[in-house]
Amino acid sequence: MAHHFEISKDKAGEYRVKFKYNSETMFSTEGYSSKAGAQNAIDSFKKNGPNAEVVDNS
Repeated sequence: MAHHFEISKDKAGEYRVKFKYNSETMFSTEGYSSKAGAQNAIDSFKKNGPNAEVVDNS
């Protein structure tokens, strides 16, 4: 599995989403109070990500 989303529960009891590529975390989200909230974040990334604008602030 080269890349995937991972839902985990942190020490505070919140759900977090990580996007991993070759076992390296590329990004993680804020904490969500429910697993459904974390899944909604994944769905949003999948839906909106391919059309996201790139802003180069370098």
